[in-house]
Amino acid sequence: MASSSSLTLSQALLVRAISHHGSNPSSDRVSLSNLTLPTFSGLKSSNSSSSSASSSRVPRRRVKLTRPVRAAAVETLDKTTETSLVEKSINTIRFLAIDAVEKANSGHPGLPMGCAPMGHILYDEVMRYNPKNPYWFNRDRFVLSAGHGCMLQYALLHLAGYDSVQEEDLKSFRQWGSKSPGHPENFETPGVEVTTGPLGQGIANAVGLALAEKHLAARFNQPDNEIVDHYTYCIVGDGCNMEGISNEACSLAGHWGLGKLIAFYDDNHISIDGDTEIAFTENVDLRFEALGWHVIWVKNGNTGYDEIRAAIKEAKAVKDKPTLIKVTTTIGFGSPNKANSYSVHGSALGAKEVDATRKNLGWPFEPFHVPEDVKSHWSRHASEGAALEAEWNAKFAEYEKKYAEEAVELKSIISGELPAGWEKALPTYTPETPADATRNLSQQNLNALVKVLPGLLGGSADLASSNMTLLKSYGDFQKDTPGERNLRFGVREHGMGAICNGIALHSPGLIPYCATFFVFTDYMRAAIRISALCEARVIYVMTHDSIGLGEDGPTHQPIEHLASFRAMPNVLMLRPADGNETAGAYKVAVDNRKRPSILALSRQKLPNLAGTSIEGVEKGGYTISDNSSGNKPDVILIATGSELEIVAKAGDELRKEGKAVRVVSFVSWELFDEQSDAYKESVLPAAVTARVSIEAGSTFGWEKIVGSKGKAIGIDRFGASAPAGKIYKEFGLTAEAVIAAAKALI
Repeated sequence: MASSSSLTLSQALLVRAISHHGSNPSSDRVSLSNLTLPTFSGLKSSNSSSSSASSSRVPRRRVKLTRPVRAAAVETLDKTTETSLVEKSINTIRFLAIDAVEKANSGHPGLPMGCAPMGHILYDEVMRYNPKNPYWFNRDRFVLSAGHGCMLQYALLHLAGYDSVQEEDLKSFRQWGSKSPGHPENFETPGVEVTTGPLGQGIANAVGLALAEKHLAARFNQPDNEIVDHYTYCIVGDGCNMEGISNEACSLAGHWGLGKLIAFYDDNHISIDGDTEIAFTENVDLRFEALGWHVIWVKNGNTGYDEIRAAIKEAKAVKDKPTLIKVTTTIGFGSPNKANSYSVHGSALGAKEVDATRKNLGWPFEPFHVPEDVKSHWSRHASEGAALEAEWNAKFAEYEKKYAEEAVELKSIISGELPAGWEKALPTYTPETPADATRNLSQQNLNALVKVLPGLLGGSADLASSNMTLLKSYGDFQKDTPGERNLRFGVREHGMGAICNGIALHSPGLIPYCATFFVFTDYMRAAIRISALCEARVIYVMTHDSIGLGEDGPTHQPIEHLASFRAMPNVLMLRPADGNETAGAYKVAVDNRKRPSILALSRQKLPNLAGTSIEGVEKGGYTISDNSSGNKPDVILIATGSELEIVAKAGDELRKEGKAVRVVSFVSWELFDEQSDAYKESVLPAAVTARVSIEAGSTFGWEKIVGSKGKAIGIDRFGASAPAGKIYKEFGLTAEAVIAAAKALI
């Protein structure tokens, strides 16, 4: 990899973006030698009428509307391509999808066949992007929430000239090592903004992307220089609208007035089990109107190209609310025998039906063929995209001259480069510092960090006063105050997590955090899993982390949650014990740009212990006290979070009896696993099998730490309603229990 010092900022950032997608830059086919970029490009650092086909005449059952929804007026946007070439381009998209699914004998051809017209118009006529630089900051974002139809997006990226999706990638759809996996993955395919597949996640991500645009525009745009100005487009399906997360996120989008969010509802009335009439008969139009969206209905999404264009134009004219464009389509359009049926939803058409579809749509070409006139037409996007980016870079150069302070902050957010010395803002604590709940210490850290991290913003699921997550020097992000940094999510945990994923993936320097009680991660686990999968730096501030919350009882007391997140790949599960460890947890969370962090924080007050440190947390597990020599303690006592105080007391008592005792804080298993063998041996020497762990949660997994001869103290049943001290005593989470276990092992 070329030295960043020998490259322009743009090129250095692109090199880092390539490394984000794999160790072999050539695999992404983004050539620096052929790339001409201005000094600063805002790259991500890491991240109507046609002959009707027979399918269009298939009768369809409709859900009667309770009141009419106005259809879009037919109005052609300027400079549109002649209809015959549009149709040829649309059929190219359809058959690239058909051929890829057929070759893989796996996939979902129906959605790409039905959504090809709206996809073509978006990518060819409406969206602003540079295919040779997928990370240009001011690009429009596109999210395919109905991710199973990903061949639509891959075909569009291929036609538009993205180097990440070549013909060989289409031919290796859903195969090992391909840039065209079975659902869109931002970490695999440059040009894909977010990872979608679990239905409803994508539209929630799109809300996060649109929120980020509105927030940054409010903070950085000037009367003479609108430096942040782009749209977020999203295609959602019936399944997305059935999932509850879409309602959570879209409710917030309406409340926040995200006018640059435009969602296309692929209204095809087919899901895996058949016609949606069997389970989904609500009026989606009226639901979205009630959520505060502008709603337009395109009645002919199959061939009504001008209707689609006019709907987009109308949507962009609505500035104060998001828009849902319901586009009534035929799933599998063009397939004579399978269109408008569940059989085209999730499996290849089959050779006979592919041939029949070719004949039906008048497509004489061999598989994966892109006609020359279509290829020539789409080829302009490389030069047009480069021009758009160059224009924006010139605009940014002027912005930087006139608004130097704002430009520094915006550049940090765009590039992901953290301000030098930011970590010095983290508070430090001593044993003389009064005891406090780690949720309160967390708020001290958040309010210190927001002063030095321009991309930090976040909030809680209606629990800010309990999670202690308010940024005291800022107001609330609302429809009319979008430059503020406190996000009010309401009681919408699932939507909250997915919106934060979208914020994190908008720009590398945006650092969203969100909060609720730890037990309620159950409501948002799918979003947290996507955070981990798509490498989104989201900080999950989870308070009330154990039975220590007391009287609220077992419905609110997490038991299995620590173990379950330790089992989830690419998540940092951190349970700090006091102020220094809470600060360390935040340092780790901010530093780790390719994975989310979960901070499990206490409701009850905890003492600030001797020996804890920010540096220790970065190691995951470390010794806070030890009176042994030669790395040969008689016993090792291990704990996390609120139980570290317990083992510290137990260690002191055992030492009074002449025992050599090492006390270890094990704040993050994942970080400890990443340390060298030598370091791990220095903390947990293999020869010392007398090990006792204690944690107010499930003992599942602790055998990995204490070994087969050690003892894990924890809770393998649900909790109880009582004061915290009483519950700890009844469940045997005491220094006395640790001492007894240690003596039995020595």
